[in-house]
Amino acid sequence: MHHSRGKSKNSKIANAPKQKISYEKKVDSAITEYSVRSLNWLRKAEFLMSAPKLNLCVEDTGYEIAFAGRSNAGKSSAINALTNQKQLARASKKPGRTQMINFFSLGNPDQRLVDLPGYGYAAVPEAMKLVWQKELENYLIHRQSLQGLVLLMDIRHPLQHFDVMMLEWAYSRKLFVHVLLTKSDKLNRGPASKVLQEVQQQLRKMKLQFSIQLFSSMNKQGLEELASVMAGRLNFTLEQSTKFDLDSIPEADVDDLDEPLESMDADDEAEIEIAEDATDESRQAD
Repeated sequence: MHHSRGKSKNSKIANAPKQKISYEKKVDSAITEYSVRSLNWLRKAEFLMSAPKLNLCVEDTGYEIAFAGRSNAGKSSAINALTNQKQLARASKKPGRTQMINFFSLGNPDQRLVDLPGYGYAAVPEAMKLVWQKELENYLIHRQSLQGLVLLMDIRHPLQHFDVMMLEWAYSRKLFVHVLLTKSDKLNRGPASKVLQEVQQQLRKMKLQFSIQLFSSMNKQGLEELASVMAGRLNFTLEQSTKFDLDSIPEADVDDLDEPLESMDADDEAEIEIAEDATDESRQAD
């Protein structure tokens, strides 16, 4: 006698229509709104002034966050991407052009971005190095309106000697630091995430509880996260914001990017300064 068999439970499950499973991390809508509106607010950035010395800087009131990092870390490109202005921080292929502390207002003069001279100069006279480093030190120690630093490091060369010195110094001064691992587009996603984790571990070993993220001026990675961190430190409120379109940010031009890694030796002695041309004639006219 033939007995019909029904399909087993396992076969029914195997033949059932496949359902898509989303592994996307749910983000708090309030955080997203603040991030996007922060980006819109940062688009208001305008060049305010350049100062060669602390006593010639903008009046020490309000709030400001300073961008710091080694030469060739992508500082100018990061500022331009964050503010959606391709030439706000002027880039120069000539070494040693950044000799000033540069200030940018954000809708009002009491909320500012500051672009500091890069450190690790190799292509300028030693006497000039000492002058710049002294003024940088004066600014970091005595500037009362300074709310923290965005410290940029090339993801392929994180935690170099000067970076560690800056981190330890900031910790001793109880100064907030947000670490930016720049040029993350130079690595695939897996290797980039690995470097991020390794740097986080190193910071923990040094007992430095600073925030850190991946960033790319080329593909806009990390813009919203960086904008949120900066806006919070600069006392930004949603009342200051207006509509913003993330896709309107232009991609970085080749001329805005830093010199290729191959142009530097192992000790970075041939490092080339990439930063704004603070002595541009149009700005001098201001």
